[in-house]
Amino acid sequence: MATATVYDPIEDDARIAPALIRYLGDGDYVTRRYVSRGAEMNTGDYFDHPMPVRDGMPIRDHFTLDTHGFMLGKWAPPLEDFGDTDAVNALYNADVERAVAALTGASFVAAQGWMIRTSADLSTRAQEQVENYQHVGGIQPPAGEAHIDYNPLTGERAGARVYAERRPDGPGYRRHCCFSFWRTFSPGPQDWPLAVMDGRSVVGDETANNTLFVVDRFPEGDALTAPVADEDQRIAASIFRHRAAHRWWYFSNMAADDVLLFKFYDSDHSVTWRCPHTAFHDTSLPDAQTRSSIEVRCIAYWE
Repeated sequence: MATATVYDPIEDDARIAPALIRYLGDGDYVTRRYVSRGAEMNTGDYFDHPMPVRDGMPIRDHFTLDTHGFMLGKWAPPLEDFGDTDAVNALYNADVERAVAALTGASFVAAQGWMIRTSADLSTRAQEQVENYQHVGGIQPPAGEAHIDYNPLTGERAGARVYAERRPDGPGYRRHCCFSFWRTFSPGPQDWPLAVMDGRSVVGDETANNTLFVVDRFPEGDALTAPVADEDQRIAASIFRHRAAHRWWYFSNMAADDVLLFKFYDSDHSVTWRCPHTAFHDTSLPDAQTRSSIEVRCIAYWE
């Protein structure tokens, strides 16, 4: 029988933001995530559950990657205008690699590309048809449900593939961790900030795979869930069903030099190795601003 997690008493006095967190329902579903330009959708049924989200900003230095699965660090951005795609491409990935190495002590870090997310209206953008849509370097809405971008199989394969591609003459690695490096560049407070779950509060029986399909346009009707060969071997996220024990946090009024680093998958399972996350509508602070954020997926290696 698993021992219940004992949380540090310093967390008890955190301000609570009431929130609705969207979770996968308890039914038997074909679970897929379709993404296209400016829009994303899931199959299956999702339901909003009232959950407290604690504000960790006043105790920001309390959170650590290997205990909670996330941390809030300081790292000044290398540019001011994240709308300048050429500048982001030229400067940002390399800077993220330096930052993650400094924050984690990893010996090698490989960034995998960036994505901007905003709570602004993207309906016009979503209606623009594109051919051969690539899900990187664009603008998408905030994620709307509790999830982790990689399931364990995807996390293991990503680590091996990226190391072979980016460091073919390397000595090999004993541990790797897939991260998101996340910051806002809109003024706070954000209307749809990112909430992260203390990975120790994952119960263990609430996860399902959510297979990724990058498409030019969404399929319709039965085509959404029609059988796909070897679907269990494709890139997939983990999505979550509601459990009352889930323990959610966010950091209000993040500044431009605040960076939220959280785990998708850590090959070292002796520590907290994953961090569910989702956006939520924060109604607890006045004068909320449209959220604009940039995230970079990266993999850190300890050789």
